[in-house]
Amino acid sequence: MIGVYDVLKRPLVTEKGVAKKDAERTLCFEVAASANKTQIRHAVQTIFKVKVEEVRTSTTAGKLRRRGRFAGYRSDWKKAYVRLKAGEKMPEYAEI
Repeated sequence: MIGVYDVLKRPLVTEKGVAKKDAERTLCFEVAASANKTQIRHAVQTIFKVKVEEVRTSTTAGKLRRRGRFAGYRSDWKKAYVRLKAGEKMPEYAEI
């Protein structure tokens, strides 16, 4: 069993993620590849003190990257979209 702070690696602050946060009450995180939806839900509820309505996950395959004649692959990683229940306060981690 991995701890709640090991499940969430970092918030993904992208144009799409910020738009989803404002329009759909949805947070976007990079999560541990071994984490399941129940662990992600528990981690978000514990860390941010909010109620979670839905968790959707997506595993992204690593891309081929080259440096001159040397080629290699980036690591695979997992993304989670976490929708909060109506009336919950949005955490402000995307403030610049």
